[in-house]
Amino acid sequence: MIDFERLGMGLGGLPLLGGARTRSVCPENPTGEKGKGGMAAPDPVKFPFSAAASDLGRGWKVNPFCKVKPGETLTIMDVDGPGVIQHIWLVADPKKGRSHIIRFYWDGEETPSIECPVTDFFAVGHNKFAPVNSLAVIVNPASALNCYWSMPFRKHVKITFTNEDKDELGLLTYQITYAETQVPENAGYFHAQWRRATTDRANPDYVIVDAIKGKGKYVGTFLAWAQLSDGWFGEGEIKFYIDGDTSFPTICGTGTEDYLCGSYGFPETYSTAYVGNVLKHAGQDGPPKWSLYRWHIMDPICFDKDLRVTIQALGWWPNGKYQPLADDIASVAYWYQEEPHAAFPEFPCLAKRWPR
Repeated sequence: MIDFERLGMGLGGLPLLGGARTRSVCPENPTGEKGKGGMAAPDPVKFPFSAAASDLGRGWKVNPFCKVKPGETLTIMDVDGPGVIQHIWLVADPKKGRSHIIRFYWDGEETPSIECPVTDFFAVGHNKFAPVNSLAVIVNPASALNCYWSMPFRKHVKITFTNEDKDELGLLTYQITYAETQVPENAGYFHAQWRRATTDRANPDYVIVDAIKGKGKYVGTFLAWAQLSDGWFGEGEIKFYIDGDTSFPTICGTGTEDYLCGSYGFPETYSTAYVGNVLKHAGQDGPPKWSLYRWHIMDPICFDKDLRVTIQALGWWPNGKYQPLADDIASVAYWYQEEPHAAFPEFPCLAKRWPR
């Protein structure tokens, strides 16, 4: 576990004075270094938003935002450890969220431990804004994406933002707050993986994540679910195959709305500390869509060797029998584990990420 006493995190830890040092990276202090914030001088070529500060000069909101050209990858954090990321605030365009990719690289690794469309990482599905008011993720109007997952790193962290849209992103801004502090030996690294598939009625199991190797804890699921059939879609069970399980899982849920800590469907939207149904889209411009999150903060799924997580797409036939569904499901799996991690599947191209 992270030493929260050392970090002074949480209400109970705030009075405790430890040895951590708070730092933050943003466009006004891209390195996060001590005493290096707000140093930019107005320069319309180098800092495209600096004209507003031309009469005031250096130190007056010269470089608060970035522009990201089509095809450009911008490094938004690149600092040495040890340390722990505590909060990320990021503002981009939620209507283009699937065009933008965020990647995290821990301790110099060549392949990312987090690779997701930006908005899906923050529990916003289908390129459709919906407010989220949870413990780990908060999304505020009109496009403010926040997360509070603790993300330790020992040697180095690099975070990139890639714009794969045909248009320039006219405004990107962010603030990533972290603590410079020692990281305990048993602290895992944060991982997040995005997937998408249309289920097959012959075998409507959707794979949220598989081939996780090593020791770790599964801590969250986000589902961006698009219905391609009329009626109720949420009878399917989530299953956790842990440490060598083959045909049958160790943990098996009783239904999709049950996993989301609801009952008798999703009659209304809700957003709570650990679970939420934040988007109930009636299908005016495409199929009905749902954005659903479940954070395993108080009940993490612990594994020693490997993990696979699936959920069924299941509804009802008029005769009262279960109906296997061909639904369009995208997901983000969140977990901590020791490194190295197993290779992720190839990240889908934009055409395969774009919502219906």
